[in-house]
Amino acid sequence: MSNVLRLAIVDPNDATREQLKEMLLSMDVVWLEAECARYEFFADVIEQTHPDIGVVSLDQDPEKALQLIENLRRASPDCSILVISNSNDGQLILRSMRSGAKEFLTRPVRGEDLVVALERIGSQQYSGDEGRTRGSQVIAVAGATGGVGTTSISVNLACALAAEERYSAALVDLDLSLGDADVFLDMIPDYTLVDVAQNISRLDFSLLKRSLTKHACGLYLLPRPVQLQDAELVTPESLHRVVGLLKATFSHLVIDLSKGFTPVDLVALEASDHVLLVTQLDLPCLRNVVRLLMSFDEIDGLKDKVKIVVNRSGLGGAGEISLKKAQETIGRDIFWQIPNDYRVMVEMRNNGVPLINQAPRAGLTQSIVGMSHALAGDETAESQAEVTAAAASSRGGRWLSFWPRSK
Repeated sequence: MSNVLRLAIVDPNDATREQLKEMLLSMDVVWLEAECARYEFFADVIEQTHPDIGVVSLDQDPEKALQLIENLRRASPDCSILVISNSNDGQLILRSMRSGAKEFLTRPVRGEDLVVALERIGSQQYSGDEGRTRGSQVIAVAGATGGVGTTSISVNLACALAAEERYSAALVDLDLSLGDADVFLDMIPDYTLVDVAQNISRLDFSLLKRSLTKHACGLYLLPRPVQLQDAELVTPESLHRVVGLLKATFSHLVIDLSKGFTPVDLVALEASDHVLLVTQLDLPCLRNVVRLLMSFDEIDGLKDKVKIVVNRSGLGGAGEISLKKAQETIGRDIFWQIPNDYRVMVEMRNNGVPLINQAPRAGLTQSIVGMSHALAGDETAESQAEVTAAAASSRGGRWLSFWPRSK
C-alpha cells in the first residue's frame, strides 16, 4: 500500500531534470521512484516501477512527448500524467490534455503550483479507492528522562498497529548507541539503519522491505547500528530520506528516539504527526516535561504535536505526584495513562514477545492497544484524555514546586 504519491519523471534535458528532482526531493508528500532521460524508454520505466504519477517534460521534442503521453494512457491507465513545458501555448496545452495529461505546468515551476497540481491528481486517484489510505502517520516516542519506558511503549504500540489487518507498520530504533528494540522482540536483524541510510538512493519499495526484519505480528523493524562507531554514519539528511521512503511504504511509522535530542532526533520530531512524550508522575520527570515543552515551542509546529503519556500510572509511593497537580503544572491535559504492571512487562522483555501475544488480556496491553486506536483516529476508541481530565483528583501526598519561589 502506497501512502504518498510515487513519481517517475522523464526529461532529456539534464539541467531542468535536476532542478525538478531537487524540488521533488524536498517534498514529504511525494517519493521519486525513477527518472529517465529518453522518451522512448519511459514507457518501460512506468511498466516496471508502477508510479502513481508520470511527469513528462515536453520541450526536447513535443511531438514525441505527446505520442508518449497517448501511449501511456492506453498502456498504463493507473498512472496519471503531469506535463511540464516552457511554453504556455493554448494549443499545446489542449493537445496535452487530449493526449491524456491530467495537469499542465509552465516553467519556471513554482513549488506551490506543483503541490496543488499533485494534490489534485492525488485526490482524483484516491477518491474512488476506498481500499487505500491516503497519507502515512509518523509517531515519535520520546522520554522525559531515561528509564521511563519509551522503548517498551514504542515496541508494543508498533506491534499493536501492525496486528491490525487494515494497517502496515514499521518501527525505527533511533537510539543509535544503546537501542534495544530488537532485543525486546527477540530478533536478530540482517540489516540496520546504517545499511538503509547509506543505500537509500538504490532502494525501492520491495528492496526496502527486504532490508527490514519482519516480526511474526507483522511489524517491520529497522534497528540501530551494531557498532557504536557507525552511529555517526546516520545523518539528518539520510534519515530524512529514510523516513520519506518508509512513509511511502507503511501506513504507520513509529520512531523510538534517543534521550539526547540530537539533530537526527529533531529530524524525526519534525517529520512526525504525533510526538508522545513519556513521563512518570515524579518531580524529575515532570520538571523535564516543562523544560522540553519550552524548548519545543522554539520549533515551528512541534509543540502542538506533543501528547503527554503517563507510564506506570498508579505506581504509588510517597514521591508520586497527583495527576491533577501534574496537569496544572504542565499546562495541558494528559493524553493517555498506561497502568503499572511490572510483572507482565518484565515477562514480555525477558521472553522477547510483544504484549499483544504475551498477555493480550492484561490491562497494560489493552491500554496500549487503546492508545494505538486513538492515535490512528479510530472514532470508537475511548478518549482517555477527556476521561483523565474529568477523573483527575488531588490524591494525598505533598506537592513540590518546580521552580524556586521568589523572595
